[in-house]
Amino acid sequence: MRKEDKISIIAQLGETLKAYPHFYVVDVEGMNAGATSDLRRKCYQNNVKMVVVKNTLLQKALEASDVNFEEMYGVLKGTTALMFTETANVPAKMIKEYVSKKATKPALKAAYAEETVYVGADQLNTLVALKSKNELIADVIAALESPIMNVLSALENREEAASAE
Repeated sequence: MRKEDKISIIAQLGETLKAYPHFYVVDVEGMNAGATSDLRRKCYQNNVKMVVVKNTLLQKALEASDVNFEEMYGVLKGTTALMFTETANVPAKMIKEYVSKKATKPALKAAYAEETVYVGADQLNTLVALKSKNELIADVIAALESPIMNVLSALENREEAASAE
């Protein structure tokens, strides 16, 4: 590969890293064409962009980033795919679905989700449980709304009881 091509790919990866708030580094080594095609289809259905990359080019793109991704460099071995997403836990749920079917690949190598670096396949359950900012806001609103609804319900019951007398 020519040096100009490598520089172009590194720049493209850098732009994609900036464009998406979350990404996963996934081991896809040894997956056959059918399994890879199925994974790509699921990624498309879940609004996840999947790209197979060369580890050295990915490391250079990560090094050029404003964020410190140094923890990830150790997992950049073998065949690597990147999964870019707007929702932090979607790729983790997809990978977990494959793992539940006793498939060994794809396997999580690392992830950058909710401004935190996660390294290792043992982090998969943590990533599945992550909630997006919108989900957290909805939980807070529901928690605040619940006591108010209880008070309103009690007042309605009291008014109904008073009017029945």
